Amino acid sequence: MYQIASGGGREPEDVELFWRSAGLDPEGRPFADDLVRGCRERGDEIDRLIDDAAENWRIGRIARIDLCLLRVAVCELLSFPETPVSVVIDEAVEIARRFSDEASPAFINGVLDRVARRIRVAGETSG
Repeated sequence: MYQIASGGGREPEDVELFWRSAGLDPEGRPFADDLVRGCRERGDEIDRLIDDAAENWRIGRIARIDLCLLRVAVCELLSFPETPVSVVIDEAVEIARRFSDEASPAFINGVLDRVARRIRVAGETSG
């Protein structure tokens, strides 16, 4: 997602280049491809949820790496309800610890916690 966000959105080519050059286990690719596709297809909905939950932050002010992490995690919360919320949040926080600045893990944790609560409430009232 970060590569796509940085490269102007040439999704199919960027995704292929990433998989060829990263040397990752191909077993995880279908799930990763689903997340990339979901972020693309549900981008407006995902960004609205992030914007609503990012108290005192406009989405345009969020660091690119943090925004990419948030988008992927929110997509996972929306598209894969069988994945425990705590797992989605913990993974995003750990990635932020590794690739972002020292304030990002707490910010990402707070935003995702608020998004997860909103999704859960919406899901309970619509079903």
